[in-house]
Amino acid sequence: MDLNLLRALDVLLQENSVTRAAERLGTSPAATSRTLARLRRAVGDPLLVRAGQQLVPTPRALELREEVSALLRGCDDVLRPGAGFDPVHLRRTFTVQTTDLLLAGLAGPLTERIHTEAPHVDVVFLPEAMEGGPALRQGAIDVELGVLGQLDPEIRTRPLTRVRLVGIARTGHPLFKGRIDARRFAAADHIGISRTGKRQGPIDAALAELGLRRRTAVVVPSHTSAMVLARESDLVALTLADWLPDTTAALGLRTFPIPLDLAPLDLGMAWHPRNSADPGHRWFRDHLAAAVQGPRGGADEDGGSGGRGNAADRRTASRTGA
Repeated sequence: MDLNLLRALDVLLQENSVTRAAERLGTSPAATSRTLARLRRAVGDPLLVRAGQQLVPTPRALELREEVSALLRGCDDVLRPGAGFDPVHLRRTFTVQTTDLLLAGLAGPLTERIHTEAPHVDVVFLPEAMEGGPALRQGAIDVELGVLGQLDPEIRTRPLTRVRLVGIARTGHPLFKGRIDARRFAAADHIGISRTGKRQGPIDAALAELGLRRRTAVVVPSHTSAMVLARESDLVALTLADWLPDTTAALGLRTFPIPLDLAPLDLGMAWHPRNSADPGHRWFRDHLAAAVQGPRGGADEDGGSGGRGNAADRRTASRTGA
């Protein structure tokens, strides 16, 4: 049956009036009367019959009223993504690729947020083993989170927040006995953070401009291991400003501004466009963004691509401790 005919039937059964139905359908009473005649022939029932000056529904019309209305709502849900989306019924696992430092600060708030609305949603966090590859394109991950770069051209991105790198060392470190300038910062032994063992980065370039050089005495693969090592030694590591303050204090660590002219890090998320209009994926992205931004605030999702620029250098800074 013609879907427009079903819509006309739905309105006629709600209004019990050809004139009022015509007004809602944006047509003439004569055209609506002809439509009613077609419906009577198709259904094999008069549907609406005259009772004095009014039309009243037949028993068959009363049976059809809710059924037709529900059928049309279902059709609308199919044609309008998200029209009937309710996260409480969502049963899905989302996969996020990010650094252990970001993970440690957002996994708790994110889980609390999503389980309040969607108790059957699970989240899998993966390390950045597939960064710069086709993981989003291939569907191996749902979202990449961090300092974005080297993305496939069709990938969508959303800027989230801008953060600064700061130094971190144990509370009793000799650095804290005086003003931390570039020379004293460079003189300390440092912890590099790199999954590939990289020892040089933007910090070394900034020091070189001042005629200074630091020693990267140890390279570890994660921020978590760097923080534990800094607690047990006189080595200096890097972290994000105002990130995990309770954990920093509990470990007996203290942060300090880096005495160099360093660009802040732009954090964002990336996903494949096949998921852009998916209501569940969009709902998850919104909660992930809120968990990252927290009190910092950030940009609204525009669904466009971007986040390139000097992202590769900034990405190196965030991952190598450089």
